[in-house]
Amino acid sequence: MKRITPLIAGLAVLSASTALASDRPAELEALGPPPIPADNPMTPEKIALGEKLFFDPILSGNYSMPCSACHLPDAGWAIQDKISFGYPGTTHWRNSQTIVNSAYYGKLFWAGASGSLEHQARSAARGGVAGNGEDDMMEARLAFVPEYREAFAEVFGDDWPNIRHAYDAIAAYQRTIVQTDTPFDNYMRGDDAALTEQQLRGLDVFTDKGNCVSCHSGPMLTNEAYYNLGVPPFDGWEDDPIAQITYRFELYAKGSTEEMYRTTKDDPGLYFRTKQSTDKGKFRVPSLRYTQYTYPYMHNGMLETLRDVVEFYNDGGGENEFSKNKSELIQPLGLSDGEMDDLVAFLESLSGEELLPAEPEIPVMQPLPAASN
Repeated sequence: MKRITPLIAGLAVLSASTALASDRPAELEALGPPPIPADNPMTPEKIALGEKLFFDPILSGNYSMPCSACHLPDAGWAIQDKISFGYPGTTHWRNSQTIVNSAYYGKLFWAGASGSLEHQARSAARGGVAGNGEDDMMEARLAFVPEYREAFAEVFGDDWPNIRHAYDAIAAYQRTIVQTDTPFDNYMRGDDAALTEQQLRGLDVFTDKGNCVSCHSGPMLTNEAYYNLGVPPFDGWEDDPIAQITYRFELYAKGSTEEMYRTTKDDPGLYFRTKQSTDKGKFRVPSLRYTQYTYPYMHNGMLETLRDVVEFYNDGGGENEFSKNKSELIQPLGLSDGEMDDLVAFLESLSGEELLPAEPEIPVMQPLPAASN
């Protein structure tokens, strides 16, 4: 296990060689430094503030759901269960995605509902089955913490903590949670010994017979497009009444016809954003990086292991309520057991050592200073 200090790791200059050997697959790349938006520049002070806010339950409805509640460092910065934890009294309805390397995504959440980490932080903190917080309430709480008042003044020039700046700080911290030194990255930068013989065979399957690169390409190993793979529906909706309530709440809140609300038994995915029937059951292609630690897999956690994922694709995907929208790219692969073992070994090379930071000390609320006469 690798213990890191994200504040230092995030600001370090990546100095690894970028020289590529001629035999490296052209569809794949090593991961470089994360992009930093011009309207939210990184500073050590902002990152330190964001780190505290990430682990502090102050940004939630009942003071119990920090970002880290659903993105646990020792669980792959996610949740190692089918469905993420929900706000107390509820459950979530989708699998919790890791935040490792989320700085590189152009689309956040399984259906791409957020275009930036700043917007994602706000959506999670306010989500009905996630943080369930109200901006004015969370902002008022921050004002009762002297350390936060001082930090917001120093970093943003706020007289009192501005909740939008809290989301900026969290996003800045998340951009330090990156991993660019995996065996795969080292191999792509020219280290021929970085991958084992089995992993090299798996890389060949990935780029050739398995055709994984048709969707999992580039430095993040995702084209960020949307597909229906025929993933079976979450089995908890069959017998978990709280999960059923959450599911109906999401159908209502995100917009569906009355017929859909009453009859649909599966997650419509991208449909909620486009309202196009051809998008039902489609989800954004996730990165394959850090997946050794982020089991189970798919938008609803219905595949337990990387081997299960490989077998699922080898079988030509599955069937679900929206299978008429299933991608034509998903066809039986005809891989042997050995080829599937090799492919799993390659997928494991996309993860380095676990990123396990020491959690920061969280400041406490204190009464506001008395107003002077």
